[in-house]
Amino acid sequence: MSAAPSIITRTIQQLGPRFMPFADIATDDVPLSRFLRLSLFQLTVGMATTLFYGTLNRVMILELGVPATLVAAFIAIPLLVAPFRALIGFKSDTYRNVLGWRRVPFIWFGTLAMFGGLAIMPFALIVLSGEQIWGGRWIPLAGSALAFFLVGAGAHTVQTSGLALATDLSTEEKRPRVIALMYVMMLLGALISAFVLGGLLQDFTSIKLIQVIQGAALFTLVINTISLWKQEARRRGVVPYAKGERRPLFLDAWRAFLKGGNAIRLLVATGLGFFAFNMQDVLLEPYGGEILGWTVGQTTSLTGLTAAGAIVAFLWAARMMERGSDAVRVAALGCFLGVMSFCAVIFASPLQSSTMFAGGAFLMGMGEGLFAVGTLSAAMGLRDATQHGIALGAWGAVFASSEGLSMFGAGVIRDWVVRGIADGRITGAMADPSVPYSVVYHIETLLLFATLVALGPLVRLVRAGAIARETGKEFGLAELPA
Repeated sequence: MSAAPSIITRTIQQLGPRFMPFADIATDDVPLSRFLRLSLFQLTVGMATTLFYGTLNRVMILELGVPATLVAAFIAIPLLVAPFRALIGFKSDTYRNVLGWRRVPFIWFGTLAMFGGLAIMPFALIVLSGEQIWGGRWIPLAGSALAFFLVGAGAHTVQTSGLALATDLSTEEKRPRVIALMYVMMLLGALISAFVLGGLLQDFTSIKLIQVIQGAALFTLVINTISLWKQEARRRGVVPYAKGERRPLFLDAWRAFLKGGNAIRLLVATGLGFFAFNMQDVLLEPYGGEILGWTVGQTTSLTGLTAAGAIVAFLWAARMMERGSDAVRVAALGCFLGVMSFCAVIFASPLQSSTMFAGGAFLMGMGEGLFAVGTLSAAMGLRDATQHGIALGAWGAVFASSEGLSMFGAGVIRDWVVRGIADGRITGAMADPSVPYSVVYHIETLLLFATLVALGPLVRLVRAGAIARETGKEFGLAELPA
């Protein structure tokens, strides 16, 4: 005779998925624990994001004295890979391997690329700062560029193939919730690593920088290995294409994706919005360090604040859209919060208010989170749902390309204003040290207003029923960018 369940067990059973997020994504074939283990690769992607935009940008500009333009160029190097995310997704859709895997080889070699890039990165950056005793000046430049390229290329490959594998394991009706789980795990990775890395680098030294980044390399290799272990079943008998068999063409799949006619319009609005939101990525931490006197650990925590804002935005968007709010309205609300956040950061300098600065960082995360959820929810009705890899790749390409271009542009603008102040061409109140940063934030504010204009025509698609959500359904996203 079996014992009656305890009161605690009965209470947990009665909670249901309402109080246990994503518990409803489990199936008879794939339990929740397997989805959670697979989602671990998003922790390493989130950690790489924190390293790039929350730690290294400030360390390189202030502690190592590298020009902001050069820093922005290095951080934007993943831009070289981002347009190929659609191709990576398509290749993982159609890849044939003698071992019987499609997604695993892409995830594994992407992980090795991330590991290699992180392993050599700290040495390249230290030599780049001026501690070079042998060789030409091009050596640290080439080493740093290679390190950033490897990490960026590896992260894009891991994420695109990993999300495609998640869609393979899930059923059609649960797929949006599965990908939403992956997105939340990436935000948690950025949030947790921001405070961990910030604490480790509280007292900055070159040796500590080497230890932290190489520790991140080892963490990436171990966690991604655990994540992909026994996730994809081997297909016995999979062989290379037979003679005369027509290989699927990427251009054919791309044309099919764009056939809807509205895809380009939505891609343009999305790219413009992400460009507006991400100009600050390379400058937010240096702004806090130079203007408000924050330490490396404090400025690294800014990435945690923006990630926390994004998580709140995700939950808020879920509530709104389950109650019937349309996706374009959610995206527009994100733009409005973005304007408020940039105003808060601009006024933090004259008021010397760290609280206002931190609040602005939190609102940035909320604004971009709402904008991402809104635009990508709208995109769900504008593509062929069977093309998981190419759809994920197309959105990842737009997001990452806009991000890379905006950061490079922000670095150029900041250095141009700094040189103008140093040369005496910019004087008076405009010569304040905060001006090179606030100029960028003013430009971002204007771009967000332009994004609202670009979103306007999409309202007609909502009214025509081309973009719609049924109320009362569990919230989720079928496709999410990097």
